[in-house]
Amino acid sequence: MNVWKYGDNINTDMLFPGRYTYTCSTAEEIKPHLLEDMDKEFAGKIKSGDVILAGKNFGCGSSREQPALGLKAVGVLAIVAESFARIFYRASLNQGLLLIECPEAVQAYQPGDVITIDQENGRIHVGDKAFSYPPLPRAIMDIWQAGGLLPYARQKLASAKKGDTHV
Repeated sequence: MNVWKYGDNINTDMLFPGRYTYTCSTAEEIKPHLLEDMDKEFAGKIKSGDVILAGKNFGCGSSREQPALGLKAVGVLAIVAESFARIFYRASLNQGLLLIECPEAVQAYQPGDVITIDQENGRIHVGDKAFSYPPLPRAIMDIWQAGGLLPYARQKLASAKKGDTHV
């Protein structure tokens, strides 16, 4: 697993350049352009299971879905940041992209540290240090585990059709 660390105020244009908004709409079209104006190596070196660390206000900017869709499509395990822009948080939830606010973990990271995430118990291990964060609410965990809002809604609809009263 690789760890990619960035600073504060990483906006959606840095994550996916706005000049492609109307020409790239599928995950496959988006992936080669992820972070291309900020980190030329990212799109070519990102691997499924990698983690992104970031400072404050990650995902600020416009309300486009492409950054979250692209990051999910390349297999980013999680983005751990000091804080997230609300609009990006919502777009990421829709895609099933795991976002964790844990400033202490971001600040503790040193190049070469291994990061493990225990989502069920709300713990992140950075090197030999462990940090707690509030576990996500059950409804958000269910959406994440389903792979995003649309798969979650489809599961709930299928359960309702079968007569499950817990939808």
